[in-house]
This record gives sequence, structure tokens and C-alpha cells, in this order.
Amino acid sequence: MLKFVRSALAEVETAPADLANWRLPEDASWIDLVQPTREEELRVERDLALSIPTPEEMRELEPSSRLYQEGGATFMTIMVLINADTEYPEIGPVTFVLAGERLITLRYIEPRAFSIFTAEAARNARLCPEGATTLLNLVDAVVNRASQVLERTASEVDVLSKEVFAPTPTDFNAALRVLGRAQVINADIRESLVSLARLLSYATLAPQMSGDPGRKERVAEISRDVQFLLDQASFETGNVSFLLDATLGFINNTQNNVIKALTVAGAAFLPPTLLASIWGMNFEFMPELNERWGYPAALTVIVLTGVAPLLWFKKRGWF
Repeated sequence: MLKFVRSALAEVETAPADLANWRLPEDASWIDLVQPTREEELRVERDLALSIPTPEEMRELEPSSRLYQEGGATFMTIMVLINADTEYPEIGPVTFVLAGERLITLRYIEPRAFSIFTAEAARNARLCPEGATTLLNLVDAVVNRASQVLERTASEVDVLSKEVFAPTPTDFNAALRVLGRAQVINADIRESLVSLARLLSYATLAPQMSGDPGRKERVAEISRDVQFLLDQASFETGNVSFLLDATLGFINNTQNNVIKALTVAGAAFLPPTLLASIWGMNFEFMPELNERWGYPAALTVIVLTGVAPLLWFKKRGWF
């Protein structure tokens, strides 16, 4: 799908299905390629004289090669968090191309930040006056979304920490699932923020940014937000690791208590079992078997040899 925003209109338009005789509007400040067809890519490449990266090229780019200039345009690829509200969050690449007064975004994913920004741009044309400002506003939306997800995840982990250390029993399996998901989200957010930090650093080299002090200050402001979120993500990662160790410790204690109980029970029943095995032998000469007191005496000895280890274990504080 090929969508675009005109700098003078507060609306998001979609290119027609038949692109044979259609051209990009001259006043389009933001061109958003969402899972574009090859025909849509060719139309944008012809109208803007650019080479659009393929999905394979976006995925195969090394982190150090995601930022480059070509044909007078600045290409920047970042990783953006998606599916943060589901059980399986992940990240995917989004490419920003700053060409003249236009911004082109290429993506095969649907980040929540883009949906929010698109809705706001449809109400406020000032968000997309030209490419450079649109880039900064869109990156700011991505940073804000990462901040929201990070804050929500931190709240979930904080609630879980109170449950883990509560005196009442906790479902440790559920706790491990929550911690695992939180760790995945924190790792994905860190990777996304690192790529954003690289983008912001490289964006200042673009002609649209380097000659405008106001935009450079805006870049510095967003970079400070990114660094703050990176620090927060590092802290939350440490917090998750601590809770994971604590949860595993409680699980080990529970298992140790079970093993201890089984060990004590086995040790307590060992002497009676030995005596019962001896008296259960079918030897002809076992004098006590012919005595009237033999059976009650055997039961008494078996009970005493079973109770004695239990009393000794209790005295030692083993249970």
C-alpha cells in the first residue's frame, strides 16, 4: 500500500490501484510504503529517482551499514517494536529515506507508533510540513511508544515482585512466563533504542538537518530521551534478572523441601523395613516366631525403630 500526506492538507491519502498514469503529488511531504507491491516501488523510484531497498536488503543489512547516503538521499534503517500487546512481541526493520523535502518510509510491519502518528497527522497538517520535520516527529512517536511499553512492563514486573515475595503461595510458572516476556520486551526495546540513537546521530549529517540549528537541537533533545530510556531499560533488565533468580530460588527451595521430606520418610522407614524383612524369612530355626510374645514384640520394635529416627531428625531441625 502506498500512502502519502500532503504538506498543506490534514489528511492521509492512498494511491489508486491503477498506477499507470498516476504520479506522486508535488506537495507530498511523507510517502509511506506499507508492504508495497513491486509496481508501487517502481512508481516511487521513478518519480523520486531513488532505489528503494528490498525486504531482503532491509533484513540483511548489518547494523553498521543501515545508515548511508546515495543519490542525494539519506537512508536510515531502524528496528521497531511490534506486537507489544501480545504474548509474542518482536521487532522489525523500518527504513527512512530523507530525500529533499520529502520523507519516504518503507516497512513490512505495522508498529503501533506509526498507527498513532498517522491518525494524528490526519488531524494536524503541521506534523508533516516537510520531510525533515516529519522524520523528527515520527521518530519522537516511536520513542514515546517505546517509553509507554517500557513503563507498562515495569509496572507488571513491580506487581509481580510483590507477589513473589508475598507470604502467600505464588504461581511460579505464571511468574516465569511474565518475567520471560518482560525480558524479551526489554531486550527488543534496547535494540530498537540503540538503532534509534544511531539514526539520530547520522541524521545530523543530512543536508536538511546540518544547516538548521533548530532541527539539530530537536535531534539532541530526542537523543537525550533515547539515552534516558536506554538507562531505564538497563535498570529494568537488571530488575527482571533479580526477580528471575529469586523465583528460581523459591522453586529450588520448594523442591528441596519435597526431597527432604522424601529423604526423612525413607530414612524413617528403613529400619522397620529391614526388621520386617528379617522376620519374614522362612528359616526353620527362628525361636522368636514360636513365642507368644513374638508378634507384639516385633510390632513394638518396628514402631520404635520407625519413630526413633523421626525424633532424631526433629531434634536436629531437619523438618
